[in-house]
Amino acid sequence: MTLAPPTPARPRPLPQAGPHAWRAADLRPSDWMIPLGTEDAAEIEAVLTALGGRPPAIAAEAPLRRLAPVLRQAATRLDTGRGVALLRGLPLDRIMDAHGEAAGDALLLVLGAHLGRAIPTGAGGGLVTRVSSPLAGAARWRFHADPADIVALLTLRQPPEADPVMLVSAASVHNEMLRNHRAELEQLYAPLPHLLRTVATEHVVDLPVFSGASGAFVGRYAREAIDGAQRLPQTPRLTAAQVEALDLLDALCAAPGLALRLDVRPGDVLLFNPLMVWKRRAERIASAEPEEPGAMQRQALKLMLLTESSRALPEGMANLDAQAAPGAPPGMVGG
Repeated sequence: MTLAPPTPARPRPLPQAGPHAWRAADLRPSDWMIPLGTEDAAEIEAVLTALGGRPPAIAAEAPLRRLAPVLRQAATRLDTGRGVALLRGLPLDRIMDAHGEAAGDALLLVLGAHLGRAIPTGAGGGLVTRVSSPLAGAARWRFHADPADIVALLTLRQPPEADPVMLVSAASVHNEMLRNHRAELEQLYAPLPHLLRTVATEHVVDLPVFSGASGAFVGRYAREAIDGAQRLPQTPRLTAAQVEALDLLDALCAAPGLALRLDVRPGDVLLFNPLMVWKRRAERIASAEPEEPGAMQRQALKLMLLTESSRALPEGMANLDAQAAPGAPPGMVGG
């Protein structure tokens, strides 16, 4: 008699506790803000001058004696703390006046060299990409996790009319589902088809939204990659229960009191760990009226990094990091 293979045990979600499981109402500015002073700015400007527009390959090419310990503190917050840090105080206008329009890219790359290894994300394999957020009514907002260990965003423009940056703790969303929607949460521990784009091709990989398989909590949500896989005829269709769980996840991320609202300013550098913190992102609505040229949008520069100290990923998620393709998925316009 041939025995059937054992059925894999269903994942057993556990409550998440610790600094990474935060609610916006419980945070103070000191939990996420790291102020920078005039001497920190002067040090960065000196490095930019010495590099002459050349991106640093390693941290030693961009020595920051004052700021390097601050960046190490930020990296610790991202890895084992709240998962988010905001560097505030850089005089962006002065830096760009002195070093040109490309100074924003160079500034991000200098900071990134002290935090991790930059990965190509822009068209043509560029490391820094420009992102913008559409006006209200032109997009549908969803929370999203990029395929990286650290995301760095340098705000270039933040008009008063533009929507604020919104961040949510993946662990707190997880805990909300565990308390009231356990069956739906278990759907998100099972692998779901994701569309993975590489430089040369695209294919589908099965990945969970939540995992503790590596011994540490990991949350990575990319609804556009899940929806993209469903557009391929060879992809197995999501079940009604899976779609319901994803829709519920979208709704809970936007629940009042859970997400942190950040009113960013030009020169702010937002750092967050997308394994722990998800950022609200805009997906353009096809029926929306085209925006007028020069419309008041938030604009930022974006850099994605991999780190050696990041928590281990479940099998399959590592491939998502290693093979991230240049360019944002179609329709994604927000940073």
